[in-house]
Amino acid sequence: MNWFTKLFVRRNANPTAQEERTNPSITPSQDGVTTSAPTQISTNKQPLSVLKKFAPLRDMDEIFIENLEQQTLRFDTGAILFNRGEARSAVFYLLEGSVEMQPDSNSSYLLQGGSVLANLPLSSGKKFGATAVAKTSLKILAIPGKIIHMWTDKSRAQVFSVKQLELELPKEFANNRFFSSFSDAYRKNRLSLPSLPHVAIKLKKAMQSDVGVKEVVDIIQVDAPIVTKLLQIANSSLYSMNANITNCHDAVSRLGLNTTRNLVMGIGMKQLFSCKDPSLVKMMQSFWKSSLYISSLSYVLAEESGSINPEDALLAGLVSNIGVIPILHFAEQYPEEYPDTATLSAALQALNPSVGALVLHTLGFPEDLIRIPMHAEDWLYESEGEAMTIIDIVIMAKLHSLFGTPRAKSLPYINSIPAYSKLKNSKLTPDFSLDVLDKAHKRIKTVMKLFS
Repeated sequence: MNWFTKLFVRRNANPTAQEERTNPSITPSQDGVTTSAPTQISTNKQPLSVLKKFAPLRDMDEIFIENLEQQTLRFDTGAILFNRGEARSAVFYLLEGSVEMQPDSNSSYLLQGGSVLANLPLSSGKKFGATAVAKTSLKILAIPGKIIHMWTDKSRAQVFSVKQLELELPKEFANNRFFSSFSDAYRKNRLSLPSLPHVAIKLKKAMQSDVGVKEVVDIIQVDAPIVTKLLQIANSSLYSMNANITNCHDAVSRLGLNTTRNLVMGIGMKQLFSCKDPSLVKMMQSFWKSSLYISSLSYVLAEESGSINPEDALLAGLVSNIGVIPILHFAEQYPEEYPDTATLSAALQALNPSVGALVLHTLGFPEDLIRIPMHAEDWLYESEGEAMTIIDIVIMAKLHSLFGTPRAKSLPYINSIPAYSKLKNSKLTPDFSLDVLDKAHKRIKTVMKLFS
C-alpha cells in the first residue's frame, strides 16, 4: 500500500498524538515513475476560515467540513506529489509554497500558495491530469477523494424535480429590490417563461415516436421561416455535399431526423433571445452569441470524444444560457428597478443555473438537458461511470469559451477538472485545447452567419 492509500487509513495511534513523522522516501507509482512521500504528516485540523476558501468546501455545510477527515502534508523541494494518469487517491490543496504542474513533457504551469487558483484542487478528476512537482518546500492540505463524489451528489440532488428549484440569491444581491422581486416572482410561479415556436414543440413530440422524413417534413413546412433557415443550413459548408437543394424534403433527408430536430429547436431558441429594451438588447444578443460559441465548442469536443453524438452536444450547448431569458424579460417589465448592466450581468451568472433548469423543465426537455444549465459551470462535477457524458462535454465547452475573458484568471486549468480526465486516446495535452479552439473558431464563423 503506497502513501496515497495509507494517507486516509485511520491510525490506531494514541488519539492525543497530533503529528506523525515519516522518513523521506520514494514510492513507485503504477507506471514506474516515482512519487515522493511527505516529510511530515499532521492531523491538526485547519481552521474553518481556511477550509471555507476552497472549492467545493466553501459551498458545503460547516458542520460537515469541521468533521471532515484531513491531513496537512509537508514536502521538500523537488518532491513529486503525484503523476499524470494515476488514479486519484486524494484531493490536494496548496496551502504554502510553489508547485509546478506538468500536463505533458512539453508544458507546465506554476501555482502559488495564496493565489486565487490555489483555492481549487490541484487535480479533481478520477485520474490526475498533470504531474505535480514541488518547486519549493510545500504545505499541502489533503482530504479524501470522496469529497468530489459528495459534492456531485449534492449538486445532482438540487437539479431535477417536478417542483420548482430553490433560488438562493448571492449575498451581494440579497438586499437588492429588483432581485428580491424576481426571487419572489420565481417562488410564486409568476415568471413569464419563454415558449418555443409551435413547430418546434410539435416536432419534438413527434420525434418521441417512430416517424419518418415525410412526417417531419409535414410538420416543418408550414413554417416558412424555419424551412428557409433549414435550407440555408443544409446548403452551408457544415452539411453541404456540393449539390444544391431547394426543398424541405431534401433538406431533412440530407440533415437526418435527429439533426433536423436539434436545428429546429436551435432556430426556435434564437427567437427567444430577444427583447425591446435598448439597454438589454445588447446583453441578450451577447448571451445568444455565447450560446452559439458554446454550442460549436460542444460539437467539436463531442467529435473528438467519439462517444457523444455531436448533434446532441450542439443542442446541449445552446441551452446552457437559457436561464437568462426570463431574468432579462423581468428586467424589461421593470425598467426603473433593474440595476446597472454590470450588476445585472454578475447576477445572471449566479441565477442562470436554477432558472435555466426551470425553463427547460417547463418546455418539456429531457432530464439530461435540464441538468445542463445547473452544471455547465460546475467545474468539479464528476459524472457517473467511466464514459464521457453530454454534461462533461458542455462543462469543457463552457470552460474553453471563457479562455481569454476577464474571468479566465479565476478558472481552473482544464487538465485539473473531472470532465477532462474522461478524455481517451492520449488527448490530455494543452495542444488538444488549442486544436479544439481552432476548429470551433472555423465552425463558429459559419454558425454565426446562419443564426444571425
